[in-house]
Amino acid sequence: MVKIAFLHPDLGIGGAERLVVDAALALKSKKHDVRLFTAHHDPKHCFSETRDGQLDVTCVGDWLPRRIADRCYALCAFIRMMFVALYAISAGRFDVFVCDQVSACIPLLRLFSPSSKVLFYCHFPDKLLAKRDTSLKAAYRLPLDWVEEKTTGMAHAILVNSSFTADTYLRSFPSLKKRPEILYPSLNFSAFDAKPAPPSANLLPPSAHVVFLSINRYERKKNLVLALEAMARLRSQVSTSDWKGVHLVMAGGYDERVTENVEHYAELRESATRNDLDDHVTFVRSFTDDEKLTLLSRCVALIYTPSNEHFGICPVEAMYMSRPVIAVNSGGPLESIEHGSTGFLCEPTADEFAAAMKKFVVDPGLTDRLGPAGKERVVRKFSFKAFTEQLNGVVCRL
Repeated sequence: MVKIAFLHPDLGIGGAERLVVDAALALKSKKHDVRLFTAHHDPKHCFSETRDGQLDVTCVGDWLPRRIADRCYALCAFIRMMFVALYAISAGRFDVFVCDQVSACIPLLRLFSPSSKVLFYCHFPDKLLAKRDTSLKAAYRLPLDWVEEKTTGMAHAILVNSSFTADTYLRSFPSLKKRPEILYPSLNFSAFDAKPAPPSANLLPPSAHVVFLSINRYERKKNLVLALEAMARLRSQVSTSDWKGVHLVMAGGYDERVTENVEHYAELRESATRNDLDDHVTFVRSFTDDEKLTLLSRCVALIYTPSNEHFGICPVEAMYMSRPVIAVNSGGPLESIEHGSTGFLCEPTADEFAAAMKKFVVDPGLTDRLGPAGKERVVRKFSFKAFTEQLNGVVCRL
């Protein structure tokens, strides 16, 4: 049995959080002693496994600021994670520390727990996610980028979520010569095998017959407005009778503490009104697992709009539910989606997305023809069993 501590900045709802939870469950299934340490954990905004006692979660340091004057998010994240790391070190001896997103805590782990090994999971280099549209922001990021590269290299082993991220990692961190190992995110199939409940009226109106589903956090980088623009284009490409039954559900992670979530949600609502789509779009914020299952079972296809997405777990979830995916032809979806077989890869334009969506409106049997190939692909490439065996091998090797 290996004693393992996971360190994660915020155990909310998102792809990174889903991977951390699945990794903890995977290692726990191998009879290891697993604990999770985080700076924020809200039982009303988290995955059920961290709330119902399946995982041992300790939350510390939430009193530390998340931002300063609505700025300095990265610096505050560094400080919060270093505090979490110090607390975890004081909580007992661990054989392996698994951390992700913020590498700044790794020197503390190496210094104060020298007998432990550190595994870092790089979802994507943070330096590429930061804006540098002013000289002041560029100067602010310079030392943070240096720290990210140097501290990432201090981990005993590094994993990434896709070949795309591995290539980006090597370009972003030129001093780190060794290519990281790829560990694809996985699905715990049992969570998607339950019988979905019928949708409530506030989740999906009775008039919705051809349902497209978008699942993503309410963040501008997710390019959610593309889905609305594609819907507006689609209206002019199908008959009036067909359009009456077309509906888009935009479901996403939403945290009132995050200014961008609040602002972008309002922007999307305004865009829907401006495009006269209010009767054809439903917005769902911070849905439950049961609601997600219901929506996936009712949609004809998932609309996935981010460009250069690191991996993207939602397309994999949809394909396991035998639902095709319409996604941007870049990043992780190039590895998860097989164009023309399990969905369609498009340029990030409203015209191309609308053309792909039209196929499902005029051909009601398309979902049933493409869906089984998607499920077979997920079972073959992204199973929880394969994920568990690979991760356990890395941990035991360390």
